[in-house]
Formats: sequence, C-alpha cells, structure tokens
Amino acid sequence: MIIGVPKEIKSGEYRVGITPGGAQEFIKTGHTVIIESKAGEGSGFSDDEYIKAGCQIYSDVESLYSDSDMIIKVNKPLPQEFELFKEDQILFCFLYLAPDLELTNALTKAKIKGIAFETIELINGSLPILRPMSEVAGRMSVQVGANLLQKFNGGSGVLLGGVPGVPPAHVAIIGGGIVGKNAAKMAVGLGARVTVLDINTNRLAYLDDLFRGRITTLPASEYNIEKAVKTADLLISGVLIPGCISPIIVSEQMVKSMKKGSVIIDVSIDHGPSIETVDRITTHECPYYIKHDILHYSVDNMAGAFPRTSTMALEAAILPYGLMLADLGLERAVAASDSLLKGLNLYKGHITHKGVADSHGLPFVDYNLIRRD
Repeated sequence: MIIGVPKEIKSGEYRVGITPGGAQEFIKTGHTVIIESKAGEGSGFSDDEYIKAGCQIYSDVESLYSDSDMIIKVNKPLPQEFELFKEDQILFCFLYLAPDLELTNALTKAKIKGIAFETIELINGSLPILRPMSEVAGRMSVQVGANLLQKFNGGSGVLLGGVPGVPPAHVAIIGGGIVGKNAAKMAVGLGARVTVLDINTNRLAYLDDLFRGRITTLPASEYNIEKAVKTADLLISGVLIPGCISPIIVSEQMVKSMKKGSVIIDVSIDHGPSIETVDRITTHECPYYIKHDILHYSVDNMAGAFPRTSTMALEAAILPYGLMLADLGLERAVAASDSLLKGLNLYKGHITHKGVADSHGLPFVDYNLIRRD
C-alpha cells in the first residue's frame, strides 16, 4: 500500500502524521511512504531524516493525494483539501464530523473510507488514540489558564497556588476523564483549590482515591455546576461523548455569575462547545476573546502547541492501527478489529457512525449491512 503524509495546513498546527521512525515500520513491511516536503519540520523532523528512513518526498500535494491509497494526517481536512481526495481512499486522522456538516458532506461526496482517531474504542470503553492528546491538552489547560489569569492578559491577577496568608485560586473542572484527571494533576501540583465534577460516580470515586483528599469531587448536577462555576477563577471543560456533539453544560447565565477576569478553557471545543458563551474556535495566534468580562480560550488543536511531544505520543497510539490498515486493507482490518470498526465514520458515501449521522439528521448505515450486501 502507498501511504501519503501531507503537511498540516491548519493555523498553528505543527504536528505530523508519521515520524521517520514510524515511516520505517511501514516500509520494512513492504509499504511505500510518501511525505510532503517539510511536513515534519514543525515537529523537528527534516526531509533528510525521512529520506534516510526510506520515504519518498513530494513537493506537490495534489500528486501525493493522487498517488496514495491511504492518507495519514493529524487534523481533519480543511475546505482547501476537500477536492484532493479520491474514491475508495482511506483517510486516517482526527475527523470530528459531528459538529461539522460541511466536512461530513464533502467527504461523503468524495466516497472515501474515513477512520476517525477519536472514535477508535477499546472493549473497556477507553479511547486509545484520543488519550495521549487529551493528556497533553489537560495538562496544557492549566498552564494556559494560569497565564491568562495574569493581569496584563486581562485576567483577574490571581496566582493559582496563592502564597502564605493568601488563598489559592479555585479551579473547577467539568468532566473527570483523561482531560480532567490531567488538568487536576497540574492544578493540584501548582497548589490550587480543585473541584472536579462528573456524572459518573465511579469515576469520581476513582479520582477521590487517586488524589487522596486533595481535590473535591462532586456529581455534575446543574446545581453543583452552577455553584462551582460561580466561584471558579479558572473553569476547564473536558466534556466528551465520543463521535457526538458536546452538550451545553454551562449556561450563559452561569458565565455571567463568574468574577471579572476569570478564565474559561473549553478543551472539548473540537466536539462542539460545551459552554454557551463559547461561540467561536480560536487559534494559537489569537487564542482567547473576552465576553461578559471573562476570558474564553477555545483553541481546537491545543496539543499542536507542543508538536514534538504530541507527534511522538500520537504516533505510538496510531501505529498499530495504521499498520493493520496497510497490511490487511480496510475491510479485512475492521473485520479483525472491533476497535477499528468503531473508528469507521464514513464508507464509500455512507455515514457509518450513528453519533455523526444523528448529529446532522442524516441517514446512518450499518457497515456490516453494507458489506453483507
């Protein structure tokens, strides 16, 4: 199989789909890997390193897409990439189709086979590819929040950890998953007062045991969320329903109740906003805006700020699945792996993930029924 790795064109995105080491794994099993020139530079990998690994370097992205059987990239395609795909091509990347009707329609029309990193799911319900990026984003959310709280950024001027005689900042985290756990680790480490809210009481019990009383855990009822938001200096949302649009958890009225100069970080923005006042996606170049005197940070590729770390962590997670797709082809690979089957969002013009179909009111088609026909 010919695997193509294009350069990411999203603003502020420096990750790359495959490192030279990862490319070598494909090549030694008989596959061909073509890399767009300078695709790896943002993550610290030169064209020469890819060439030494056995890759071919393309300067023309149209030819790369045309010659490739499978495209491996990081971010979902942007409009200027829609016309590059060809029928039956495998696309293996973050797709986040549920909040993006334009992309869903474009890729359905192209009749590609789309495997979304974010919906590949293990038998225990964990998301192995989303996990490392969530770890990065969770930790980063506290770093970003601490920075935005500085007065010269428009924040309230509160130091997360406080100092002797001065109470620490209150960090409220909605969602106790991978993002929430890692955000809590960072916030506790900096000395903040931390509250984590989640609908899963088993998860709350796990976090309570993990942090040994250093955080407050609460059920994510509307009442508890309202109280936590009102007193939060830093509010972090890590709400996630795989393959579906994030529900609005924090209302505009709740945001209005926050102290002037407080900060909101919506980590789950790539699934759609979970906070009513998050009305736009921001970028690493212009990362926040102010609404109701509250700083809102809603960058949808947070992990792209640390491309070297993120690329290597992401590759470790995707490589086994990428090799399976290359070795077996998509049809045999998803037959052999229920995890990959759950990642299959699109197949030859059909939407094969129910969450995506329901989000747009479009027909859902069971992949197994397509194959049976």
